[in-house]
Amino acid sequence: MAAVEALGYAPNFGAQALAAKRTNTFGAIIPTMENAIFARGLQAFQEELHRNGVTLLVASSNYDADLEEEQIRGLVARGADALLLIGHDRSPRIYDFLDARQVPYVVAWTYDTNQARVSIGFDNRKAMAALAERVIENGHRSIALITAPRKDNDRARKRAEGITDAMALHGLDPKALRILETPYSISNGAQAFEALMQSQPRPTAILCGNDVLAAGALVQARKMGLDVPGDVSITGFDDIEIAQIVTPALTTVHVPHNDMGKGAARLLFALRNEQTPAASIELEAHIVTRASLGPAPGGDQ
Repeated sequence: MAAVEALGYAPNFGAQALAAKRTNTFGAIIPTMENAIFARGLQAFQEELHRNGVTLLVASSNYDADLEEEQIRGLVARGADALLLIGHDRSPRIYDFLDARQVPYVVAWTYDTNQARVSIGFDNRKAMAALAERVIENGHRSIALITAPRKDNDRARKRAEGITDAMALHGLDPKALRILETPYSISNGAQAFEALMQSQPRPTAILCGNDVLAAGALVQARKMGLDVPGDVSITGFDDIEIAQIVTPALTTVHVPHNDMGKGAARLLFALRNEQTPAASIELEAHIVTRASLGPAPGGDQ
C-alpha cells in the first residue's frame, strides 16, 4: 500500500472491464435536473449502487424524446451494465435496441399493470384521483389543472386522467376540467395560475402536476392579493421539501422517493445478475394534507 501511495497507482478501468465483461457502471436518464423532483430518488439509487461497488452516470433529457434516445445509446456505447429510465413513454425502437444489446433496464416513477416491462413506482392515476376526490369532498366543483405537457409523459397524462376519474365518480363532467400545460418551473406555474384565475368561471381549486408548479401558483396568488385557501385552493404532487416551506404549506401527494430509488437499484442488480424473476413493484403514494386546501368559497360551487 505504501508503494501504491508513493506511485499514485490507480486500477486500469478498461482492463478490468474487459476481464470481467462488465464495467460496474449503471446509467440513469432523468427528465430534468432543474428542480428537486427526481433528486431524492436518484440519491437513494446512487447510495445503493455505491454500497455494491457500482458507479452511476447520470444524463438529463430535458423532456426531449430525441435527446433521451441519444443519451441511452451513448450510455450503452460507454459500457453501462444497466439503465434506470423514468416512465414508459418512448419509441419502441429504443426498447428493441436495449433488448438486442441485452442491456437490462428498470422503469421508475410509475406502476402500470398494462405494461409488461419491469418497473418500480406508484400508480400516478390512482394517486391523483385520491387527491382530486379530497378536493371535491371539500365542495369544489370548478376545478383546473396545471400540468407539464402530456405528450411523451405518461406520468403527467395519468395524473390528468386521475382527476377526470374522480370528477366522473362524483357526478361532475370530466370535460369541464380546465387544463393548462406548461414546462415545470416556478415561473411557469405562476403564469399558468394567473391565466386560469382570469378565466371564467374562475376555478376554486387548482391542482398542479407537481410541487414546483404549485409553488409558482402560490407565489402568484399572493401577488394577486388572493387568499389561499380562502379564495382558491392549490395542491401539488411529489412532496419535495418546497411543499413544507411555502406559505401556506402545500397539500400534496407524497411520493416514496427513497424506497423507489433503492428498489430500482436492487431490481437492476437482479436483472444484471440474471436472478429471476424480477417482478415489477408497486409502492404506495399517499396524500399529505396541509393548509393550502380548504372548503370551496361560498359553499358548494
